Amino acid sequence: MKHLINRIEIPVENMERAIGFYSKILGVTLTEMDMARNSYALFPAGDSHNTGALVKGKHYKPSSDGVVIYLDGGDDLNTILLKVKSAGGNIVLEKIFLSPEAGNIGMFMDSEGNKIGLQHP
Repeated sequence: MKHLINRIEIPVENMERAIGFYSKILGVTLTEMDMARNSYALFPAGDSHNTGALVKGKHYKPSSDGVVIYLDGGDDLNTILLKVKSAGGNIVLEKIFLSPEAGNIGMFMDSEGNKIGLQHP
């Protein structure tokens, strides 16, 4: 396996609300498009093997259970975590230091009910 992760899809119920949430906490502009009967909002990424999108479609259901993805938390996770509540989410885990190898992590529930992690090594 050349890349463990090639693409991440975060399920949403309300695309407009989810775009607003992630745009606010990450400070990015997402690109909307429809593809294969689903609505997508693509995150900007400089690496074609490290991409992701918000997705709304019949087989995409937000959940706090199951797989947890960790987004790049930037230089300081608190920059993002401090925006979560005002954007419509909730903090699940405040910034904590794991180890020199793993760095810091934090976790939140997004506006759609997904549990999402942040990490900065």
